[in-house]
Formats: sequence, structure tokens, C-alpha cells
Amino acid sequence: MGLGGLHIWHLLILLLIIVLLFGTKKLTNIGSDLGNAIKGFRKAMGDGEKEEAAKGEGAVEHKVIEGEATREKDKEREKV
Repeated sequence: MGLGGLHIWHLLILLLIIVLLFGTKKLTNIGSDLGNAIKGFRKAMGDGEKEEAAKGEGAVEHKVIEGEATREKDKEREKV
């Protein structure tokens, strides 16, 4: 058995029908467009990772938090 109960002959017949419907030139264009789309997606993902790495290595954001650290016991003493 093949994939999900499909034999190799079923797949070949299906491929033949698709080629007859669309033609080889149209299928070549579709394959080429799909390949370019995947290549563009991978490039965009790589560019995003490079930007994240540059952010991490370059400018470091500093945040100042103002406040006072106290203990619960100190707060109770101040109230009394």
C-alpha cells in the first residue's frame, strides 16, 4: 500500500490528469513562483534574526526605576 491506501499507479494517473489540465508550462511557472516565495520567506526570516541579534549586541536599553525598599515590619513601626 502507498500513502493512505493510494498505490503508485493512482498517483501516476493523478499526475497525468493534472499535466493534461494545466499543461507543463503552467506547472513549471507555478513551481517557479512557489520556489521564489519560499526563498523570499527564508530571506525575510534571516533578516529578522539579524535585526534581533544587532539589537542585542548594540544599544542596550537602560531603565531606571526609582523607589524605596522597605520591609513589612518597618512599615508597621512607622504606622505606630
